[in-house]
Amino acid sequence: MESSQTFLYLKIAESVRRLIASGELGPGDRLPPVREMAGRWGCTAGTVSRAYATLAREGLTEGHRGSGTRVALSALRPERPVWQWASLVNRADQYLLEAISSGHTAEQADAALDLAVSRWRDLQEREAAPPAARPADEDQLRFVGSHDLLIESLARQLAQQSTAATLSVEYAGSLGGLMALAQHKADLAGAHLWDETTDSYNLPFVRRLMPGRRLALLTLAHRSLGLVLAAGNPQGLERLEDLARPGVRLVNRQPGSGTRVWLDAQLRAMDIEPKSVRGYEREEMTHLAVARAVAEEEATVGLGIYAAAAAHGLSFAPLTQERYDLVFPEEVWNTTAAQQLAEVVRSPRLKESISALGGYDTSETGRETWVP
Repeated sequence: MESSQTFLYLKIAESVRRLIASGELGPGDRLPPVREMAGRWGCTAGTVSRAYATLAREGLTEGHRGSGTRVALSALRPERPVWQWASLVNRADQYLLEAISSGHTAEQADAALDLAVSRWRDLQEREAAPPAARPADEDQLRFVGSHDLLIESLARQLAQQSTAATLSVEYAGSLGGLMALAQHKADLAGAHLWDETTDSYNLPFVRRLMPGRRLALLTLAHRSLGLVLAAGNPQGLERLEDLARPGVRLVNRQPGSGTRVWLDAQLRAMDIEPKSVRGYEREEMTHLAVARAVAEEEATVGLGIYAAAAAHGLSFAPLTQERYDLVFPEEVWNTTAAQQLAEVVRSPRLKESISALGGYDTSETGRETWVP
């Protein structure tokens, strides 16, 4: 299991990058001593040293004997972005060659890179902006909805396939996505909302929230939802009933997320009071954030998808298979950008990326369903 120190060094390095970028730290300025920085962040000196070593490899800092670590004189020179980009491409080449020589496919390497980007974004501390109105340019698609690791791959592959169409992404939960769509503040939504009455996904919610509107549901994938557990599952958790056991600490998803809707329905069916589940009030916005909380021992269990658990080297106990759909109003569906996005969803390349992540079923990927 990865400790909190493993992830904290990335945050420390990012905080220094921001100070350099803003000009608060200039070329030649000294960074705080390791022990002082460790005190600020409440971590070990080794964690700070790892962060400083990361900055040095990036060429942002230099070690000076007797005078500590300082911002490199060349850190902000105009020519730096050119050779830094070349260095980054070389690193990417090395990563790809190493992955293929280890027996992985190019698609698996691709999926791993998308997952790494998702994990990095999850670590960034940024305030979510409110959904914006649809842009005037119909080539720009705005996605608002439930978090899924496939969305990053979808956005990138659309950008690679199309010279104009792009997909911007905001995670706001399944209900949040459908509400943004109903209020014309999004072009498409991502949802996996289970309806107790019909034992089906998404259609009942779409009909209730947007009565009379004609919409297309494009299935992205079915995915495995279950308990995200510490590596080796030391508490032996297998069922939802285990959440109420002594010593178990849950990390939950936010209200309105499809995962939270499903969990609350299951707890009601089993007559389990949420207040009897320790940690029920602790909420995260994404599956990766849930997995990270378990990995950092802030919780002993979370409810999430298999791919998020695997990304953090955690154990997983499957509970159900859920359907994740992209929802488009008819006027958006008929645009060139939306059709290009649908082509990406149905492409063999995306299905290979989906399979590489694990925990997904692509047998209905690309299926189109209309409402009403």
